[in-house]
Amino acid sequence: MCQVASMGIIESFDDLLIHIGTGRWNVLYILAASFTYFTWAAQSVSFVYMAPALNYTCLPPNNTTSVSEDSCSYVRITKDVAEVQEPCTEWYFDTSIFSNTLTSEFQLVCSRAYLRATYHSIFSFFSVFSLLWGYLADRYGRKTVVVLTYVPLGIVYMGMSFLPIFSMVLTFRALMGVLTNSTMYLLAMEVCEIKNRSLVGTLLGLPWALGTMAYGGLGYFIRDWRWINLSISTPFLLIFVFIYLLDESPRWLLVTGNKKKARLVLQRAARINQTQLPSEEDIENTQQTILSERETARMACWWPKIFSTPIIRRVTVILAVCYFITSLVFTGLNVGGRVFSDNPFLYVVMSGLMEVPSYTLSAPIINRWGRKVPLIVGFLVCSISILSTIIIPTDMSWLVMTLAMLGKLTVSGAYMILVVYQVEIQPTEVRLQGKGITLVSESLGYCIAPYITDILAMTFTRLPSVIFGVTSLVVCCLLALLPETAGVPLPDTVEDLNKLWRRKWFKTSNSEDL
Repeated sequence: MCQVASMGIIESFDDLLIHIGTGRWNVLYILAASFTYFTWAAQSVSFVYMAPALNYTCLPPNNTTSVSEDSCSYVRITKDVAEVQEPCTEWYFDTSIFSNTLTSEFQLVCSRAYLRATYHSIFSFFSVFSLLWGYLADRYGRKTVVVLTYVPLGIVYMGMSFLPIFSMVLTFRALMGVLTNSTMYLLAMEVCEIKNRSLVGTLLGLPWALGTMAYGGLGYFIRDWRWINLSISTPFLLIFVFIYLLDESPRWLLVTGNKKKARLVLQRAARINQTQLPSEEDIENTQQTILSERETARMACWWPKIFSTPIIRRVTVILAVCYFITSLVFTGLNVGGRVFSDNPFLYVVMSGLMEVPSYTLSAPIINRWGRKVPLIVGFLVCSISILSTIIIPTDMSWLVMTLAMLGKLTVSGAYMILVVYQVEIQPTEVRLQGKGITLVSESLGYCIAPYITDILAMTFTRLPSVIFGVTSLVVCCLLALLPETAGVPLPDTVEDLNKLWRRKWFKTSNSEDL
């Protein structure tokens, strides 16, 4: 059933969406974004099963007197009966949990142990290309970027299962980072009615949670890295069907002056939703309003549009820092099974399970209390719960895992709210550029997290908890500096953001601007 909007004055693109209503046309975008997140989740946490830390024993030559405690070297007896220390080159790996992993097949231990974390981090490091995709999406269209990136991404996903050497595995992971972008999510949000935006934005995280849980269960039954990668990659090829069915974002078409194409898309939307399209005059007026505001906001300076005013610069920098810390904590808790639990399969499943209530409850919470207060409270609770694990005795592993899951519960909800918040606070004309910048900072958090949980934890087991807990407090302070966006139309121009900055700082009970 579609929702038919009542007739009224059409002053913005959000009014056009209200007029067209929410129906099957909008749902198609939501399903496409949901499917993308479902398949991406497994790739995000694949480090846990594909390159885990394993127990191993050095396999030295026969003329050996002893092996080092860490199994990374042995003492060899020479012809003159001298003892020479040599590095191990072969190992026996414990296969009681995993039959074949990147760790065992390519011997990622001792001096090569850092390559396990690199497997995860290189994906995120090369996500800096999101800046390029954001620019191209803002200039040439959202669907264009989806086609250019998602089609080869599906091929790369599957191809990694057949690679014979580890350097090629890292190359394919880098290609994944280059091609991954959030354009599909923004497409879904840009065709969403304002009253449904918070609900859709937060519930789009559910497929990610389900994908994480599915990967946890799949890993229990498939213990070979090649087969599990093939299992999680093949379904992504269905994205080709969505690409064929989706239209370009009509919001972007109007903002860039493509009124004719925008009208064709809106006509199709109205037909599928079984509603009536607004008049040509209404669409013309909407476009002229957007373009005139965009022209008014245009500044004669060398700055890119995303940095053209003090307010947009402040928003961009704060969001970038918040995304870095959020991804650092979120990823650290995702891949931190070794730090917070003894059972990797249970930890991954529980980690995904914690995201389900986070995303389902986030929508009613932010509808009631806005975006800022839930974000600040979420990060505060996350910080307290993670820091609390520092004082828990090591023999109480169940309590450590419980507190870690509480942290995962709160940071997951806050993460999805932050995604909605960014869409609502950054203008349409630079939204993909802004998303590209935050995706770079987000990627840095992804890059660093596995080194913290896999390497720093060897020095001091509780050090990851200290880092994740303290940085979560920093996010609380930064978010207090930004305005509230609940109940406000999406800003289409930088000038719209300037108006939003002056008008709302917290959501009031009657949704009136302060």
